[in-house]
This record gives sequence, C-alpha cells and structure tokens, in this order.
Amino acid sequence: MTPLARTNQLLYQTELLLAIEAGGDEHAMARRMALQEAALGQLELALDAVLREVTEHTDLPYEGWRAWLQATTVNVAELERLRALASAPGSWLSVLLKHLQALHGNDGAARRDVRTGLIASAGESSLGDTLRWCYCEFKALLPSLREGSSEW
Repeated sequence: MTPLARTNQLLYQTELLLAIEAGGDEHAMARRMALQEAALGQLELALDAVLREVTEHTDLPYEGWRAWLQATTVNVAELERLRALASAPGSWLSVLLKHLQALHGNDGAARRDVRTGLIASAGESSLGDTLRWCYCEFKALLPSLREGSSEW
C-alpha cells in the first residue's frame, strides 16, 4: 500500500467510527467512549501516515509524528505548515494533539456524560463533535499538503 493510500484508508476508517451511533442500552456510554477513543487513535495513525507521505522525498530517517513535529532541523514546507498549526492555539491540530496526549494518559480522552441536574458548560463541545471537526479540517488540508509534496 502506498503512503497516500494508507492515509486515505485511515481517514476513511475514522469517518466510519465517527458515524457509528452508540445506541441506547446500558452499554451506550461505554460504547460511545470506546468509539471516540478508537476514532482518536485512527486520527493519530492518519497524522503519522500523512507525515510519512509528505516527507518520503527526504532521505531522513522517520522517527514518528511527535519527533517530526518537534524537530527544528528538518525543513520541509508541509512539515513547517503542520508545526505552525500544532503551535497555534485553537487550531484543529493543536486541539487534536491535546486529545492525543489525554488518550495516552491514565484517564484516557473520552469522558462520561454529565449527569442530569448538573450545570454543563455551554461552550464546550463533546469529544465526538471535536473529533469530527478535526477530521474535516485535516481532510480539507490534505490536498494542499499533497500538492506541495508531489512537486518534489
């Protein structure tokens, strides 16, 4: 499978996971949380795949998405663009990275629903909605990342 095909596959799988309804039985909350964390994991794999894709023309060894986003000695335009997004507060990539950090932590990224009777923050999106937004923004950026990378 080509890097491009792998990125597409992972994004499609993310879309499928985000479209599954959790249901209404006693396992609905656990199912919702599992689906959200699975979609988040797929987005992480897609981020890794797109970084492989846009840096495949370099002769540098690939050390994973975290290393590529933190490396300051690798000057690839597409990578610089992703680094800028990662450091921009409120950008889809910055938000995604925050949730990925939580996913790898002891508490995970998904949360139980707020119990009825408690006041919830009106401005706070659900993890599912946030992941859908990150997915859409990621997918919208992908053609321009690929266009620059294909010039090499």
